[in-house]
Formats: sequence, C-alpha cells, structure tokens
Amino acid sequence: MAEVAPQVRVVRGGSRPGGGSRRSHTAPRPYKPLLWALPPIALLGLVFLYPLALVVRQSFQPDTGGFSLQPYADVLASESFGRALWTTVWLAVAATAGCLVLGFLLALVIAFVPFPGARTVARFVDVYLSFPSFLITLALLFIYGGTGIVGSFRFLTTPWGVLLAEITYFTPFVMRPLLAAFSGIDTAQIEAAGSLGARAPRIVRRIILPEALPALAAGGSLVLVLCLNEFGIVLFTGAKGVTTLPMLVYGKAILESDYPGACVVAVVNVLISVGLYGLYRVVSRRAGA
Repeated sequence: MAEVAPQVRVVRGGSRPGGGSRRSHTAPRPYKPLLWALPPIALLGLVFLYPLALVVRQSFQPDTGGFSLQPYADVLASESFGRALWTTVWLAVAATAGCLVLGFLLALVIAFVPFPGARTVARFVDVYLSFPSFLITLALLFIYGGTGIVGSFRFLTTPWGVLLAEITYFTPFVMRPLLAAFSGIDTAQIEAAGSLGARAPRIVRRIILPEALPALAAGGSLVLVLCLNEFGIVLFTGAKGVTTLPMLVYGKAILESDYPGACVVAVVNVLISVGLYGLYRVVSRRAGA
C-alpha cells in the first residue's frame, strides 16, 4: 500500500529572509469609527443641542443683562407657574390613568373577543398613531364645541374637556404595546381555565393581567411624558382657564415678550420630561419593548 505523504501548506510571502513575519496592512484603524460618527454628532449639535444651549443661556440672562439666577427666582415663586405646574401634573396623571383603563379594556376586546373586523380594528390603531393631536381635538369640536351637537354645555373649554381630548388621542399609545403583549399569550391556558370553571374576571386577573403589566407600564410611561408636553390639544380646545407649562411658555414668549421667563419654564419642562423619559426607557427595557 502506498504511503500517503503528509500535506504541507505553503504560505507564500509568509516570512521575510530574516525569519520575521510580514505584518498585515489590512488591520482596522481605530480612528475610522470616530470619523464616521463626527458628521451626525455635528449635525445633532447644530440642529438640537445649540438651540437648547441658547435657551438655557437665556434663562440665566434677565432683561437687565448679565448672568443671574433672578429669572428662576421670579418664575418659580410666581403664582402663575405654580398653577401651571399643578394643572400640567394632574391633567397628565389623570389622562394617563384614563388611557390605561380604557386602553386595557379595548385591547382586551380586540385580542380575545372574536368579532368580524378585529384585525382591521387592530391595524387602524397603528394608523391612528400617525394622526396629529389637533385633528382629534378638531373632530371633538363638532360635538362639544360652541356650535356642536352638545355645544350648549361648553364642555370642551373646561379642564374636563381637555382631559377627554387627551384620553381620546393617547389611548392607542397604550393599546399598541398591549396588543403586542396579548399576541404572545398562550390561549390554551385561557381555554383550560375556562374549562375548569373560571369566570372571565378571574381569567383576566390571574392569566392576562400579569402578562400585560410590563406593556401597561411602558405605555403608561410614554403617555405620561407626551401629556406633560402636549400643546396642540390645550390650544385647540380654547380652554382659557387651563394653563399648562407649554401654554405658559407660549404666553410668556409670544404674549408678554418675557423671553427669560419663557426659557425658565421651558428648561423646567425639559428637565421633567427627560426624567420621565429615562423612567420610560427603563420600563420599556424591562418589558422588552
């Protein structure tokens, strides 16, 4: 039997005459990722960070000139800021609670109650998210406005009208993550619980609600952030007695020409929003969104 000669791999150009190996010239350069990151960072700084820095700087510059904390002292101690902060907080919290309850019930019906057109309704929820907030408020004006069907009650110009408009607009923002969470629930558990005599409220409490809690937390956090910064709904309802922080910024900057005061309110609003957005990201990460 012929012996099989061992295969020898020949590496061409693998060594130099002195025995040293040739260094590869294709190694990635460490500064290339930085070069690719510079253009978007520069664009972000020019479009967003620079105007924001101007707002922060203006908040420390009173009309008399110089650098001072007096604008913050004047605004934070004013009664108008206190009322606007309280109105913003209670409207945002109440709207979030309403969206959570209504969104959970609607998503529950769409996901688990068989009816014709359920998929179409679920897809409409996605389309609804693209609607501007003023469009929903404008539609409500035809019902609750001064010349609407029940316009004699002047309901939409009250804080409760603003609350209704916010719940109507932001509820789909809670429904979307809930529908995604409900799609992952094993229906065999629900059928088994029903066959053992469990009623619908107990099935919802023991099987569906634990699976929906992360989605409820993520959707509620997002709605809370959006409600704190909502401007179009309050403006289009024409509720004169409802002044939120965004409306206070508009009033000080446009109506009173108090730009330092407007910048102070804007900075406070941004700080609150960024803090709540950080909470939203933490909740979304834990929910797997």
